[in-house]
Amino acid sequence: MKRLTFALLIIALVMGTGSWALAQGGTIKGVVKFTGKKAPRNRLIRMGADPQCVQLHKGEKVYQEVVVVNPNGTLKNVFIHIKSGVSGKFAPPKEPAVLDQRGCLYHPRVLGVMVGQKLVAKNSDPTLHNVHAWSKKGNNFNVAQPVPMTSEFVMKAEEIMLQVKCDVHPWMIGYIGVLSHPFFAVTGDDGSFEIKNVPPGKYVLQAWQERFGALTKEVTVKAGQTVTVEFAYTGTEKAELNPGFTIRKLHLHPNSTVFFVPKARRK
Repeated sequence: MKRLTFALLIIALVMGTGSWALAQGGTIKGVVKFTGKKAPRNRLIRMGADPQCVQLHKGEKVYQEVVVVNPNGTLKNVFIHIKSGVSGKFAPPKEPAVLDQRGCLYHPRVLGVMVGQKLVAKNSDPTLHNVHAWSKKGNNFNVAQPVPMTSEFVMKAEEIMLQVKCDVHPWMIGYIGVLSHPFFAVTGDDGSFEIKNVPPGKYVLQAWQERFGALTKEVTVKAGQTVTVEFAYTGTEKAELNPGFTIRKLHLHPNSTVFFVPKARRK
């Protein structure tokens, strides 16, 4: 009887290990503010080269979202992640991350994906798109999508940040943060972020914004507690080029952006 009781106790402890670990995690939450006097102006996108794109917006003006300052003075589309301090292995989610091409724009513009997780690139438009990512980490892909359809890719290695472009529509650009752990978030319409179930410990937390680059903060997470972090961009910061990449072409057209290619591919 004692042996049976002991065995049942062991089984209960093993089955409850995941829930116990989850309960012992902490939360990192915060906000990303813009403290500059004036935000950079986003350029008007001229979609006239593709009448289908123009029709999808029904004559409304569409602007780039390189810097989006929310009404409350915070920044949207900032990628937040734990840069260092994480140990252990984490299984990628079974559900895929989705990058939708809708209205001849990427939705979302910035997203996070785990190594080993599927990324679904979806064309929701009745026009040709070409989803194209340059990578030195093995995350590159280049697929034409002539009709509404989906394509799947698997992220192979960590990369901050992976740039995605459409070779058909030069104004289309997006960014993907690829990590081996699930502790990341993207700020939304209120500039806030929240990362749950973080194991107790000391970490370096990083914020990344496509024009202003990266800011870091040291944080200490305690079991069952919430630590609050505030990032602030002044508007004077500048993003650095990804290591191993160089400028191949700088288009001067208002809809264009800097195009990066690996040095190994330079001609």
